[in-house]
Amino acid sequence: MPPDNSSAGRPGRSSASSTRAHASARGRTDGSQPWLHTDAQEIQTFGSVRMFPLGLSYETRMYSCQRLNQILADTQILYSWYKKYHWLMRGPTFYQLHLLLDKHAGEQLELVDNLAERVQTLGGVAVGDPRHVAEITVIPRPPDGVEEVPSMLSRLVEAHETILVAAHDAAARAAEMGDDGTNDLLASEVIRTNEMQTWFLIEHLVDTPLVASPRAD
Repeated sequence: MPPDNSSAGRPGRSSASSTRAHASARGRTDGSQPWLHTDAQEIQTFGSVRMFPLGLSYETRMYSCQRLNQILADTQILYSWYKKYHWLMRGPTFYQLHLLLDKHAGEQLELVDNLAERVQTLGGVAVGDPRHVAEITVIPRPPDGVEEVPSMLSRLVEAHETILVAAHDAAARAAEMGDDGTNDLLASEVIRTNEMQTWFLIEHLVDTPLVASPRAD
């Protein structure tokens, strides 16, 4: 009877076991052998914090991680919107807005990284999986298709405001609890960046002519 090759090329638990068994049989002396398809084991649950010697109480670090993860989730959504709308821009100001939105996206991506690293610094677990982000964010989902340019810009402004309201509140509370690092991140980076980007967006929503019409005498 010919061998059953139905599972050939499809990695699974059996192949993982074979890989580990093979490495074990060789005494794990071959450092070039990768450990593939290992069993997943969660070593820290989301929403928990490890005890780090940071001079901050457990309650303070837990609070900051919760607030930072909310802002982080919303910021990841805002970053995705910026990339999407950067692609979908159209009209006479396409070039300017295409470049502006991509610049803003890059700045938001930097905030994503800084927010996530702050959560990790406090001993928490930063939200990263897009499916998890979608469960946490409070920013409403927009249509999947293309909207008019003013509508897309307005959505960005509204998302900025959502983040700014949360960041102002969280920064003030973090300061009260003695978490100066979180307060500094939110005030110096998150709030300042979002305020500046909001300004640039709303000036594109003002119907102001380049040249004033002459007044009739």
